Amino acid sequence: MDARRDMKQGVAKRHRLSTRIWHWLNACVATILLMSGLMIFNAHPQLYWGDFGSREDYAWLQIDDTRTTGFVRIGNTSVETTGVLGLSLDAKENVRRVAFPGWATIPTGYDLAAARRWHFAFAWFFAFGLTAFMLISLVNGHIRKDLHVRRAEWSPRALWRAIKNHAQLRFGDDNGLSHYNILQKFSYIGVIFLLLPLLILTGITMSPAMNAAWPWLLDILGGRQSARSLHFIAAALLTLFVIVHLIMVLLSGPINGIRSMVTGRHVTKSKPEAAGDLA
Repeated sequence: MDARRDMKQGVAKRHRLSTRIWHWLNACVATILLMSGLMIFNAHPQLYWGDFGSREDYAWLQIDDTRTTGFVRIGNTSVETTGVLGLSLDAKENVRRVAFPGWATIPTGYDLAAARRWHFAFAWFFAFGLTAFMLISLVNGHIRKDLHVRRAEWSPRALWRAIKNHAQLRFGDDNGLSHYNILQKFSYIGVIFLLLPLLILTGITMSPAMNAAWPWLLDILGGRQSARSLHFIAAALLTLFVIVHLIMVLLSGPINGIRSMVTGRHVTKSKPEAAGDLA
């Protein structure tokens, strides 16, 4: 019965094994890095540009409290965030005067030393995992076959069609789901080759050991505080990308999407064809 149904519906190969392994490992590692990074940020919840920054200096971003209310300030614009950011309650209904609440950090209680150990340990997994994925993707043709932007895709008509289809929550037919569209290619190229390397580079420059060995890295990025700001912005953009990615998975069919990322195969309603590799 299942065999006849699969023949009728079709099963298309969608994700390579290297993509699936990297996807799930990266999801776990990135979550730990984000949560431990938020605890590190709690130690000094302000961001600056340049070499130095202290409570007396002007911060372009601040997540803090006035003892009675929490707030987020970006530039000269301030928004009250009591109960979520700056000032919140823990599981025991105790007031926590920290930027990010305990449920969003590793560890849940304030422990800067432990957070740094978590962050440093998993940062190596993150860096080596990205490097391995890039090398494997070059060898197995994933980048050339699936991420290469073809000449026809650069046309205004193709770009507009992709934007309109996404705005209307139309993600293509079953065979179309086996390939990246131009918006997906731009997104994944930006994340894999720009955003993730920026996170790693800015993290390296803030490491005392790396700073001692390669002090010129900080000069390139405009100083330690500039590197910290860029690191935070890149992490925020990556978080936004993940949120959008999850929303798209839910809208396009979560069962089939998750199954394809676990088994590598995508059930279609039509006869399967040779498919590319989606991440």
